[in-house]
Amino acid sequence: MLKKVKLIWDFKGDNTFEMATHYNKHLIEFFDKKKIELIKSGVEIITENYHLSFAIVNEKDVNSVKHPLKPHRALLIST
Repeated sequence: MLKKVKLIWDFKGDNTFEMATHYNKHLIEFFDKKKIELIKSGVEIITENYHLSFAIVNEKDVNSVKHPLKPHRALLIST
């Protein structure tokens, strides 16, 4: 069973939906350029002034992503 990790970037304050959405576009570009499998990415609305961008990757790819992109936190997802 492959373990997956959800990497999270938090955005808090005004206009954070736009910032999180814009950051998500850069995430997709990064994964495409580096040829790293991106299982899923997106933006989640937590509150009006708190949004997050996320990327779900295979556990084996975490180090290739976390060092250059510095996510704020990560969650292990079991499937």
